[in-house]
Amino acid sequence: MSISTSTRGTDIGSLPNVLFPSSGSFRYASTNSELDPASATGEAAAPNLVIWGTDVSVDTCKKQFIEFLRDSKFTIQDAGMDEARLVWQQTEEPRPLYSTKLEEILHVPSEPYLTLNCAHLKEFNMNLYRQLVNYPTEAIQIFDMAANELFQDRYPEQHEQIIISVRPFNIDQTYTIRGLNPQDIGKLITLSGMVTRTSSIIPEMVKAFFKCTTCPFSREVMVESGRILEPHVCTACNGKFCFQLIHNRCKYIDKQLIKLQESPDDMPAGQTPSTVSLVACADLVDKVSPGDRVYVTGIYRANPVRVLARQRKIKSTFKTTIDVIHYRKAKAERLHDESSDLRLNPDRVDRLKALAKDDGNYDRLAHSLCPSIFGHIDVKKGVLLQLFGGTRKEAPGKYSDPKQRHFRAEVNILLCGDPGTSKSQILQYVHKLVPRGQYTSGKGSSAVGLTAYVTRDIDTKQLVLQTGALVMCDGGICCIDEFDKMSDSTRSVLHEVMEQQTLSIAKAGIVCQLNARTSVLAAANPVSSDWDKTKTIIENVKMPDTLLSRFDLIFLLLDPNNEAYDTKLAMHLVSLYHRNANEEREELISHEVLKDYIAYARASIQPKLSNQSAQLLIDNYIELRDQGNIKGRITAYPRNLESLIRLSEAHARMRFSATVESEDVLEAVRLTKEALKHSSTDPVSGKIGSNVLTL
Repeated sequence: MSISTSTRGTDIGSLPNVLFPSSGSFRYASTNSELDPASATGEAAAPNLVIWGTDVSVDTCKKQFIEFLRDSKFTIQDAGMDEARLVWQQTEEPRPLYSTKLEEILHVPSEPYLTLNCAHLKEFNMNLYRQLVNYPTEAIQIFDMAANELFQDRYPEQHEQIIISVRPFNIDQTYTIRGLNPQDIGKLITLSGMVTRTSSIIPEMVKAFFKCTTCPFSREVMVESGRILEPHVCTACNGKFCFQLIHNRCKYIDKQLIKLQESPDDMPAGQTPSTVSLVACADLVDKVSPGDRVYVTGIYRANPVRVLARQRKIKSTFKTTIDVIHYRKAKAERLHDESSDLRLNPDRVDRLKALAKDDGNYDRLAHSLCPSIFGHIDVKKGVLLQLFGGTRKEAPGKYSDPKQRHFRAEVNILLCGDPGTSKSQILQYVHKLVPRGQYTSGKGSSAVGLTAYVTRDIDTKQLVLQTGALVMCDGGICCIDEFDKMSDSTRSVLHEVMEQQTLSIAKAGIVCQLNARTSVLAAANPVSSDWDKTKTIIENVKMPDTLLSRFDLIFLLLDPNNEAYDTKLAMHLVSLYHRNANEEREELISHEVLKDYIAYARASIQPKLSNQSAQLLIDNYIELRDQGNIKGRITAYPRNLESLIRLSEAHARMRFSATVESEDVLEAVRLTKEALKHSSTDPVSGKIGSNVLTL
């Protein structure tokens, strides 16, 4: 038995016998039947039978949808991003899209779900699309019946009981949470937002089993709109109020409550974000996690709220929820989420591999990152390697422990320097590029906002843990602006996150350890208006050395204040608004190619150290320890060696190489030395030393 998430409490297997138990009864319309009379009511020239309260004719709607599924006008080439698995079935001869989907269900019976692109349905039959949007509860059930009927006719030899559920998506109008109004209740809508909280899995009854206490008679009752219609009279012994509910004979499905918050991009300035509750059932449970940006297609519901739990009296205000039918993760302009299935066109993969073999690919990628920012090429290269990241690995052999100790693969970068040097602009660009990125400001962030806080769930009345920014961008990058303006208590929570990649919580009886495998990209301004070159970085930004030592790269962005630099910068800024025809255009990689390049590298390339690169890393680490070693000063720590390994792996991944070579190590050492040259130079002696960061 398969349960349709769009019709909660309805058994699809019983649809041919019991049509729409929650939709009322049938009535006769004044229009004549367009179908065969025998298929409608069994009488010639009978009026068309429609569902009460709607203009949906069961037979007409079913016939039209079967014709739509059989239509060969829509091919696999028309499949959108939600049919990525169909890309591998593309051939020179176009194949019908929905016939291919039915064939997939035959080969993969564990996923009997037919995704329906509403744009195709609208192009095929505008009236059928209107009925789906206005009366989704009734229309989707008819679509399920039609899909199952066509599937059984096409594959009669199928012995397994496969019940197909139709999942529509891609509605014309995408609503915002703030734009919902009572006129949308009962309609099919598409919302965009960010998941902030998911509840535990809740079992929900869909079919109740009653047994008579005086005789062996039993009866199954469908649960309608959350109500169990208990039978009052036993048809076998004529006993009244003699039925007992047998819980272990009832049928349940998984249910999950999800909190969807307005995306920061859609939120008006100066207003708090709006939220809405989602209800996901069956296989849609645990499909999204906090921090995901999703497009949700579902039915907008309004449920009454009782004044008291033991009384039938209800309030005049209703509680609105959305019954989820379909998810679509991330935005088109963002990177692919590593938790989702990344499948690119083979032609695009060949193009990316050809791009990786280009000698000047590293510089092209760096210039294509934040193309509106002039200069700072080393900073861009460091951020680019942060986007690729290192290889996640566990401690081998005898060094591993039962807790599965792993080495950090994420790269942390701190940008500090004079105001107006494009630090915030780099953070904004990275935040809009990664799928699970969060952008926060030092003054507008608190310790619980970054980590987690305990609140009482409105629905279950239990204490739940609301995750913060660092947990929500697990697997992404957390961009923190005005890093120097954070309070000491807020900044102290970053110590565990930036090194152990975990977050330990002990609040209100909830003791747990959450994953926070996120990279941190922070920007800090000096305490005074300008950067004082006679002071160390700790004296300029007033941050503890224990936190600064957890950054792999610390770049100093200063305003050189010379005429040649100012002229080039001014010409670059003017070229953003006006470009002469005679000027040569720099060949940059497009945003879409850059997005796919990084996503493919993170998903497919897992570089490992070779013997030569390992020895080269050791030699350069020893050299860093010896540099500026005056009066017992220490210039490098084991954390610096781990940073070199991560940066080398990121550079090898950028080249689509499965092995870390010498050139990767040399580039990692060069970037580290460039960062140390600016941030860890003693203003008195002029020598480079990590003790400047650890005074």
